[in-house]
Amino acid sequence: MILDNIRQDVLKLSQEAEADLKDIFKEIDDICLYNSNRILSAFIDNKIEYADFTDRNGYGIYDSGREKLEKIFASILGTEDALVRTQIMSGTNALYLAFSALLKHGDTMISISGKPYDSLLKMVGIAGDSSQSLIANGVKYEQIDLVDNKFNLEAIKERLSKNDVKLVEIQRSRGYSSRKSLTIKQIEECIKVIRSVNTEVIIMVDNCYGELVERLEPGHVGANVVVGSLMKNLGGGIATTGGYIAGDSKYIEMIADRLTSPGVGKDLGANFNQNSNFFKGVFMAPNAVKSALKTQIFAAYMLEKTGFNDISPKYNEFRTDIIQIIELKTKENLVAFARSIQASSPIDSHVYIVPAPMPGYPCDVIMAAGCFTEGSTIELSADAPCCEPYTLYMQGGLTYEYGKISIMKALSSVLDAKK
Repeated sequence: MILDNIRQDVLKLSQEAEADLKDIFKEIDDICLYNSNRILSAFIDNKIEYADFTDRNGYGIYDSGREKLEKIFASILGTEDALVRTQIMSGTNALYLAFSALLKHGDTMISISGKPYDSLLKMVGIAGDSSQSLIANGVKYEQIDLVDNKFNLEAIKERLSKNDVKLVEIQRSRGYSSRKSLTIKQIEECIKVIRSVNTEVIIMVDNCYGELVERLEPGHVGANVVVGSLMKNLGGGIATTGGYIAGDSKYIEMIADRLTSPGVGKDLGANFNQNSNFFKGVFMAPNAVKSALKTQIFAAYMLEKTGFNDISPKYNEFRTDIIQIIELKTKENLVAFARSIQASSPIDSHVYIVPAPMPGYPCDVIMAAGCFTEGSTIELSADAPCCEPYTLYMQGGLTYEYGKISIMKALSSVLDAKK
C-alpha cells in the first residue's frame, strides 16, 4: 500500500496495530451493533416519516417531527423526556440552561467529580466576575474531589445525608484534567450510594463525549438529568449545531420553560430546517462513535509504540468516552503536535494554527480542527490549554479509515521533526 507523506516504518507499524487490536475492535463493533439496534427500534416505534423533516419557522408550533425526535433521544438516553433544539448552541450552553432552570437563589449544588471543565468555571462563578454566573445569582457551590480516579463515596454519603443540597453534578469525561473519565458502572454505584441517603436531590450528568461508547447511558442507571452537545457523539458528524437535555419529565418541563417562557415550554422553537440533520445524525451516531473510538485506540497504539509513553488511556484500557490525551511536556512540543493534526485534516490543512484566546477558557488554547462543522469534536480534532503540563486532548474521527490515515500522516510528520 502506497500512501502520500507516510513513513514506511509508520506504515509497517499500522499493520501490526490492525492485528493486535482485532479483539478490541470486535468489542467496539458489538457495542455499535447493540446501540444501532436500540436507535433503529426507537425510529420504528415512533413511526418516523418523511413529513417529520419539514421546516418549521416562526414560532415552530405543532412540529411533530421535533416531538418525535425528542422521544427518540429520551429512549436512547434512558429518560422520560428530552429537549433537543437548535437553540441550544453547545454542551456548555446546555449545562448553563439546565443549571439556571433547576437552581434558585439559596440552593446548593455539589460537583462530586472534582473541578468542572474549564468552560464551566465562569458559568459557575469559580472564575471571572460575570453577573450571570450561578454564584453571582445566589447559588452555593461545593466540590468533592475524586480520590484515585474514583468517587469519594464516604464523603458524598456524609454530605448528602444532611438533605440541604438541591443538585449533584457529575462530569463523565475528564475535561482538561489528568484524571480518568468515569464509567457507567462507577456512575451507577455512586447514584446508588446517593439514593441510600437522599432520595430528593437532583442528579445531573454532563454526558459530553460519552454517548454510545457503552451499552448504557446515565439515564439508565438513575440520573435525573443528562446533558450533551450535538456537535459531539449524538450528532453523528451530521448535525451542524444543537444540544440536548434529557431527563425526568418534571425537570425537562422546568428547563423548557427557562429556554422559552413559562406557559409555552416545549411547544415553541423553530427547527431552522435542521430536523433532517438531527434525525440523520443520531441515526448515524453509533457508527461515528465506533469510528472515533477505533481512531483514538489506533492513535494510542501507534504513539505508545513510537515512544510517546505518557498517554491516557493506554490502547488496551477500557474506554468510556472518545478522548485521548498525550502529555507533551513543553509548549513547543504541544504546538508542533497540534499543527501536525491540523495539517492532516480534510479542511484547512494549510492553516498555520497558533495558541489564541478562546471564549469561556481561562488561558490561550491551541485548536487543531480541520472540520466540516466548526467546533465539532466527533470529527478528528485536537486541542489543549497552552499551560503546564502541556497536555493535548485528541478526539473524534468520522470514519476509521480517514482517521487512520490522518494519524499516520501526523505521526510521520512528528517523527520526521524529531530527527
